[in-house]
Amino acid sequence: MILAIVLFAVTYVLMLTFSKYRPYIALASGLIFILTGMLPLGEIIGSIDFNVLMMIAGTMGLVALFIESKMPELLADLIMEKVPTVQIAAVALSLFAGVISAFVDNVATVLMIAPVALEICKKLKTNTVPFIIGIAVSSNLQGAATLVGDTTAIMLGSYAEMSFLDFFWYRGRPSIFFAVELGAILSALILAWLFRKEKAPIPKSGQRTKVTDYVPTVLLVGAVLLLIVASFIPTKPSITNGLICCGLLVVGLIYNFVKKKDFHAILDPLKEIDFQTIGLLTGLFLMIGGITAEGVIAAAADLLAKLGGGNVFVLYTVIVWASVLISAFIDNIPYVATMLPVVTGLAATLGIDPTVLYFGLLSGATLGGNITPIGASANITAIGILRKEGYEVKNSDFFRIGIPFTLAAIIPAYIYIWAMYGNM
Repeated sequence: MILAIVLFAVTYVLMLTFSKYRPYIALASGLIFILTGMLPLGEIIGSIDFNVLMMIAGTMGLVALFIESKMPELLADLIMEKVPTVQIAAVALSLFAGVISAFVDNVATVLMIAPVALEICKKLKTNTVPFIIGIAVSSNLQGAATLVGDTTAIMLGSYAEMSFLDFFWYRGRPSIFFAVELGAILSALILAWLFRKEKAPIPKSGQRTKVTDYVPTVLLVGAVLLLIVASFIPTKPSITNGLICCGLLVVGLIYNFVKKKDFHAILDPLKEIDFQTIGLLTGLFLMIGGITAEGVIAAAADLLAKLGGGNVFVLYTVIVWASVLISAFIDNIPYVATMLPVVTGLAATLGIDPTVLYFGLLSGATLGGNITPIGASANITAIGILRKEGYEVKNSDFFRIGIPFTLAAIIPAYIYIWAMYGNM
């Protein structure tokens, strides 16, 4: 276990230090976990979340067709007509991404909204980096708002037998949705403050870009609707979302080929898939699989339980803030999966309702990923988009937005959840 912890820690230090080489560092670390036997051969496939990888690849291809159709430029024109300044445009885009992310996977949301932000930044000749980071952290925030917003929310819903409506109203009280939205309001104010110097007025040209093809937009909207519908199917295959995105990409590529009668109509969108981001995520999945197999995550869960002692408020506080810290560095899915039975056992021992601990775990684990650029798949995807556009994101660029945003979102949620469910 000690070797796994050391290797994991060294890998993250290297990834934060040498940001240009993150995919290679992560893949090399994953390979070491396999070669040393810390990740058994029989667990390699199970450690890789192919659903996420397929969803990223499929959506990236669809987004390439979407961009080619000039729809992002039209949406950028429409947004620029409605907002007065660059500051308001940045906040509005982040809030828009958050609303979508409450119902669609965070990564898919970033991939869909980022092209609009890129077009706005190009038209205004302003710094793209904070725009895209704002979209990523807002997407992560809203993952806990609904049953379908994030994998961890789906896991909690399944484990606690909660329905879609239970995330809005649970056991006679306003549920976690309102805790997340309270955090969203305060974090939006933080974004407004971070963009306070962007007071330049947005020029109103009166002209709108003409869309050349509406089929890619229909396919993207179809992906959103199908992802929402699929979330209500209880026994669906684990790669359902990935199959939806890749299936619609195949439809889009066939349509593009028939329309243009040129094999570049297929090859060009495929070239836009960011394989470095996919490689980075694959390496991270292998690393997480390795430390999980070595018992590191289970040991961390046991430590949290001991730190909480027998006091419910202290236990709740430890779970929330430790989840924030842990999720800043490791994927929150195996962590939440491990902690759910731990939380249930603690609640049973103390003779209390586990709801406050469940919601504290979900909010902390979901929001913690916003602290670091490699703490969540949406962050990694956003940085990959910026890299393809020629921007190298420094850790300081991300921390400047991610840390205050996370604190503004988690503190009100922490207080709200305890106020609503602490006395159950």
